[in-house]
Amino acid sequence: MTPADLAVLLHGVTQTVLADRGLDVSALPETVTVERPRNPEHGDYATNIALQIGKKVGVAPRELAQWLADAYGAADGIASADIAGPGFVNLRLAAAAQNSVISTILADGAEFGRAADLADATVNLEFVSANPTGPIHLGGTRWAAVGDALGRVLTARGAKVTREYYFNDHGGQIERFARSLEAAAQGRPTPEDGYAGEYIDDIAAQIVAAQPGVLDLPESERLEAFRARGVEIMFAHIKSTLHDFGTDFDVYTHENSMFSRGLVDECIAELKGNGNLYEADGAWWLRSTDYGDDKDRVVLKSDGQAAYIAGDIAYLKDKFDRGFNHLIYMLGADHHGYVVRLKAAAAALGYDAATVEVLIGQMVNLVQDGQPVKMSKRAGTVVTLDDLVEMVGVDAARYSLIRSSVDVNIDIDLDLLRKQSNENPVYYVQYAHARLAALARNAADLGLTSDPSAVELLTEPTEGDLIRTLGDFPDVVATAAELREPHRVCRYLETLAGAYHRFYTQCRVLPIGDEPATDVNRARLALCAAARQVLANGLELVGVSAPERM
Repeated sequence: MTPADLAVLLHGVTQTVLADRGLDVSALPETVTVERPRNPEHGDYATNIALQIGKKVGVAPRELAQWLADAYGAADGIASADIAGPGFVNLRLAAAAQNSVISTILADGAEFGRAADLADATVNLEFVSANPTGPIHLGGTRWAAVGDALGRVLTARGAKVTREYYFNDHGGQIERFARSLEAAAQGRPTPEDGYAGEYIDDIAAQIVAAQPGVLDLPESERLEAFRARGVEIMFAHIKSTLHDFGTDFDVYTHENSMFSRGLVDECIAELKGNGNLYEADGAWWLRSTDYGDDKDRVVLKSDGQAAYIAGDIAYLKDKFDRGFNHLIYMLGADHHGYVVRLKAAAAALGYDAATVEVLIGQMVNLVQDGQPVKMSKRAGTVVTLDDLVEMVGVDAARYSLIRSSVDVNIDIDLDLLRKQSNENPVYYVQYAHARLAALARNAADLGLTSDPSAVELLTEPTEGDLIRTLGDFPDVVATAAELREPHRVCRYLETLAGAYHRFYTQCRVLPIGDEPATDVNRARLALCAAARQVLANGLELVGVSAPERM
């Protein structure tokens, strides 16, 4: 019985108790909270439902808790229920109910932890969207890992997710990129506010090699050649790098298409028509303060040129027009102002602002030998995705970026990630899977098969802890999807690896020497198979491999 199954059982029993005593059933929340006590001696699970609803139904929480404990203890699958403190109910599951989670995991296989609770969600998930003016830096690398993991987690709970990359090929940054390439090709210094680094020299050389006469073209044609070909080369590199990092996108949308397709003009006309765009000082302003922004925003400048936000508004409308009912933007730490701005734009266009969600990611710092790592081998300024992967590999890079909440700055210790020890969190988790795979191979060599029907024999404390930890997985995935926090999957995997390593230390799985195999051996082998499956499922959700050997 998983915590989710137990919550459903308790909800039904609680509803019956309230109804039988003539109490207000509507006070019962949709879900009964079930948690694991910090002290295992208190029980397998606990609920605070009596504390939640006692006052609402006019009964002292501890008295209500006693009524509930009596009813819970008589329910199928629950061995005992006792009250504690001001109104908590501690529960112990019957052996058959607790251990049924093993059979469920083995039956569900790769589907364990997946569900359809988000089946109505059609999500556009936009992340990375780095300008094609240089390699992806560490901030973008963090989003490449976290965004991909979030897409996997949302999909696991039934959402239809489209991963999208907004290709910024419009504006001043692209012009500076083109002039930087031109200068490099001509052997001149990098222009002020331009881009520098070996990659600029490499791209410039490629363009000259492909178009030998490019430097003889008139200035406007020359700049356009460097712009068009330079962006093409840079973006091909970005796509290739992301693919090798395990992150692929379903859609690439060009910022310039918002203008070339007339979408910006359409949005401006619509906002003028509904009164949410007004003229002042020769410019056209969005009434964003009407929708929670701290100031109105210029959409059309006094010279008639569209402001940057004009493209953002058109892009937002384009997403809704394509049928998405929820938009998630994953932006860098310097984009806090976009949260209210995008929601205001959605409301001004007549959409529900609540369907626009903006996640802000904080900075990433690399540390080596106790010192910060700041310079890139190729970019010449900041460390890039390519640099990080070269230093520690894809799995360690992804896992280390995903395992912390995006709300906090993180320091990545490169020395730690290179260690093959329990101090290295990705090694710790992957080693647990590899150890389980080796165990399965050894069992096969002995001709020993698992027996899920014998798991009721597993009564050791470390066995129970491992079983309950396995049962937590679906709830962890559901919470990670609901809160947009894939780091919860990583932290769970570390907890699960710890529970397995403790079990393995205390409980012998395979017989020694000529000892005959017992039902306990077969039951433990089933438990190990379930642990291996859940570790693999969790690692897949964060895009990290589950090695068979290490």
